[in-house]
Amino acid sequence: MPRAWQLPPQTEPPHALLSTIGGRPIVSGRLARMGISDPAAARQFLDPAQYNPAPASGLPDIEPAVSRLRKAIRQRERILVWGDFDVDGQTAAALLYASLSQLGARVDVHLPNRFREGHGIHLATLGRHLKNGFDLLLTCDTGVDAHQAVKLAAQQGVDTIITDHHALPERLPAALAVVNPRRLTEGHPLRDLPGVGVAYKLIQALEPEIAAAHVDLVALGMVADVMPLLGENRYLLQLGLAQLRSHPRTGLRAILQRAHIDAATLNEGHIGFAIAPRLNALGRVTDANPAIELLTTADMDRAMSLAGSLEEANARRRFLSNQVYAAAIKQIEAEPHLLDYAALVLHHHEWHSGVIGIVASRLVEEFALPTVLLSAPADELARGSARSIAGLDIMAALRQTQNLLHTFGGHSMAAGMSLRAQAISDFRRALSRAVRGLGGAPKAPPLPIDACLGLPEITAELTEEIEGLAPFGQGNPPMTLLTRGLTLVSQSGLGRRGDHLQLTVADQADNRQRVIWWRGAGKTLPSGAFDLAYTLRSSHYRGQRENLVEWLDWRESPRTIPELRSAAPKLLYIDYRYSANARADLARAREQYPAAQVWAEGAQMPDCVTRLQLVPGETLIVWTIPASRAIWQAALDTVNPSRLVVFAARPAWARPNAFLARLYGMAKYVVAQRDGAADMQELAVALGDRALAVQAGLHLLRAQGRLEHDGAADGLLRLRMMQTGPDEKLCDKWRARLNLILRETRAYRDYWRLHALDDFVAVKPNR
Repeated sequence: MPRAWQLPPQTEPPHALLSTIGGRPIVSGRLARMGISDPAAARQFLDPAQYNPAPASGLPDIEPAVSRLRKAIRQRERILVWGDFDVDGQTAAALLYASLSQLGARVDVHLPNRFREGHGIHLATLGRHLKNGFDLLLTCDTGVDAHQAVKLAAQQGVDTIITDHHALPERLPAALAVVNPRRLTEGHPLRDLPGVGVAYKLIQALEPEIAAAHVDLVALGMVADVMPLLGENRYLLQLGLAQLRSHPRTGLRAILQRAHIDAATLNEGHIGFAIAPRLNALGRVTDANPAIELLTTADMDRAMSLAGSLEEANARRRFLSNQVYAAAIKQIEAEPHLLDYAALVLHHHEWHSGVIGIVASRLVEEFALPTVLLSAPADELARGSARSIAGLDIMAALRQTQNLLHTFGGHSMAAGMSLRAQAISDFRRALSRAVRGLGGAPKAPPLPIDACLGLPEITAELTEEIEGLAPFGQGNPPMTLLTRGLTLVSQSGLGRRGDHLQLTVADQADNRQRVIWWRGAGKTLPSGAFDLAYTLRSSHYRGQRENLVEWLDWRESPRTIPELRSAAPKLLYIDYRYSANARADLARAREQYPAAQVWAEGAQMPDCVTRLQLVPGETLIVWTIPASRAIWQAALDTVNPSRLVVFAARPAWARPNAFLARLYGMAKYVVAQRDGAADMQELAVALGDRALAVQAGLHLLRAQGRLEHDGAADGLLRLRMMQTGPDEKLCDKWRARLNLILRETRAYRDYWRLHALDDFVAVKPNR
């Protein structure tokens, strides 16, 4: 969807501002357009040492909260910190735990499990904690609407202090204190604090020096929760980034080492695109509680071990996200009319609810439509995540469809909901009507241009001046620059599979500039003279600093030139699918490519990985044929290899009877050794099939009277052995369903084995 460009006004910034800032007018002009024209305000914006932070005493209920915490510390009472499973909740809980422990408090932490408990304070879990005993409940990044939880705690003689930053309900809970900046008036410097920012201010009121030691955690939560980066938030982020660069805590040093990030050059982009996704992965696919230990430990060996667990969770998150994305695109390709609605609504049985929000955001970016993805397991409520576009309040739209919804909640840009699977089509139509009623057909947001430059003006000095406006984010986006009258000189694929583009552009005087277009492969390129909108930042590669020009958008200029031919690389694959001695050929391939990952499932294979353990790499050896196109595409997107070595093994239990017998045997082991706790995705991996097949198999075992299961298809299952008579009607239903699913898997594997792999260059193996 084309975006309108908003060109900068032809006005000079105030002379006093120019004199204060120095350098080029484009930086001062940007500040002036942000409403920062006073020299003193500009100095505060640019230099945290010049900023006057707002006192913690400005927060509502801060005094009774501090007084109650002092009493708990003095009397050695037991404090339970209750956070949330996202990065804001993790960092807030870690900050409170570390700070209160330093003050001598007795503290425990609980982060809820996304699948078993959901957001907020789960009453049954709180009841178990109350039974074990504690004296004070302290929430962070949650609790502002926890009326029943506060009441339950009070009945046991336990006080509650709520620290939260989410939207206020009509009535506040009857807690001892509700420290929420949303209770402040519009424009108050503390009103936009994230959850970890509220926790920080609470500790600052209690003991300022201890709070200052944990401002790095505020930076992590601030960026991860996409908070406005102005005023107090910007100041705290500036302090936190400085601390992260100079003295990163042990756990973060371990994360940075695993992510190959130099702490000295760390910026808000590294937090948003490398650190936060790793921490968030815990809450999305497993349990977030290990994050507390990682963020508070001083033991580097332990930190490296925990950071390794983060890498595993992130690999799983990445694969599941890619799998859902591939399946979503397949749905759109098969049913393009779905894009005719004012809101894009997609659903599938197997989608993991922990990652559908990530994919919904990606689809919003791609199609410029508010998007809802729903995970709809058989015989259960469909649970979904919604992401909106600029200018559309998705919650307002959902309120108009609430007669179709079981539950819903969120804010203007993101929400969650549940509904009956049979109502999805009606929901799609109703949501589309609501979106159109709130503003008509969606429009791509305009692209504000900050300055027009010529290519010779792109220098290291200019880049440094622009980066003086950082950290960038909501309320202070990166500067968008414009250069007119360019032509394409060359292009080539970038990345192992050519997903990105590296282009050379030239102006009329033949000045040239390298430009990177992330995810530009396959996008329409200019065939004539064009104007380019881009961002400019510094990049550090192998110790060298360079100007990185990043392509944002383009539009035609009058002149034309011949169309360029793409030089995107093809993916090389070495074909062992018809090998007469596959094991021997596998051994040779391992020897030839010692760093390769060997992907094998449903078989006892040493030193192999599953789909949930794949990570980016140069070479991928595929031993087992993937179970579906979505799984295959997700694996390619996750690993992004430049070389494939493919075999064509099949799991030993691909037939229905063998599959069911193997699933039952695994279930008996889980009940005996793991107290019945199982994971749907892990069962699918062990069987080498789709989660949908596991789900059907579990229903069949239940119908046979042999195994009971509870829990969501994408979270932890609870399995229990049973001995009851079979329900023949249900047995027939689920046996037919399982047979159909396994036939689909076999058909895909037959196709994969017999046909050429599209867009790859095949070579004969060296023997």
